[in-house]
Amino acid sequence: MSRVAVLGTGSWGTAFGKVLADAGAEVQLWARRAEVADAVNRSHENPDYLPGIVLPHNLTATDDARACVAGADFVVLAVPSQSLRDNLALVADALPRDSVLVSLMKGVELGTTKRMSEVIREVADVPDERVVVVSGPNLAKEIASGQPAASVVACSDLAVAERLQAACLTRYFRPYTNNDVVGCELGGAVKNVIALAVGMAEGMGFGDNTKASLITRGLAETARLGAALGADPMTFSGLAGLGDLVATCTSPLSRNRTFGERLGRGQTMEELLGQKMQTAEGVKSCESILGLAKKHDVDMPITAHVVGLVHDGLTPAEMVRSLMGRDTKSE
Repeated sequence: MSRVAVLGTGSWGTAFGKVLADAGAEVQLWARRAEVADAVNRSHENPDYLPGIVLPHNLTATDDARACVAGADFVVLAVPSQSLRDNLALVADALPRDSVLVSLMKGVELGTTKRMSEVIREVADVPDERVVVVSGPNLAKEIASGQPAASVVACSDLAVAERLQAACLTRYFRPYTNNDVVGCELGGAVKNVIALAVGMAEGMGFGDNTKASLITRGLAETARLGAALGADPMTFSGLAGLGDLVATCTSPLSRNRTFGERLGRGQTMEELLGQKMQTAEGVKSCESILGLAKKHDVDMPITAHVVGLVHDGLTPAEMVRSLMGRDTKSE
């Protein structure tokens, strides 16, 4: 039986912990707040993020991060992407020497423009074959409810990816292996930014043509950035590319789409950021993704316009006019 530590008790960290427990692993979640850990242990539920979902008895929780990772075969990192560096530093010297570090995060670090696997390797001082990325159309509530879903587990060493694949295979969760870590991470990060734009279109009352156009051109932006960074172009037509993009852009369960929809309906950034909401990763990562694109001379107009709206005061209506007024070109 595998022993798994999950650092983070948000919706996806808890849901993936449930997947691993349902597959037979002994799972422990790390919660920053003791009351969350107590709730999981006492009622077998995470009331803050997955209310009503019964968690297995082989899934427990603690507020002691270092104790959580002790002896773990897999250490799953499920914290907000911009807090990964600080959270991982808390336990880096306590990680078992042969543990596999699993990233559930979909973002690019501000300032460094590093992908999450790059941050993990740097902070934990581990080789790339000890880092696995999980990405795909993984809306947490649906998976926690046991609805059928598929995902990708990516690692430079396919044998390591296959170990995690076996550890999280259940009757409702089907993982596929891949060795294109770069492509899987970029697909997961950029789709959050495109989902903000699609949500704005929904909030402004635009129809399916508009949303389909944004999704398709957003996929083109992702593929261009991936090509510049050496990703396999086929990755973007798979679960970690198109699959994740479609789910995030179309589902009301998507935090990024919902955030964008509220912007499209006229709420301001200040109003939305002042509300108690789960992290919409695209709001912060859009800037670092654009920085990464500029570093590699990649044109990403949708991403650039989302940054303009989130950080520079552009309105949704101005964003639409500017995107539609760009010079024509060949697809």
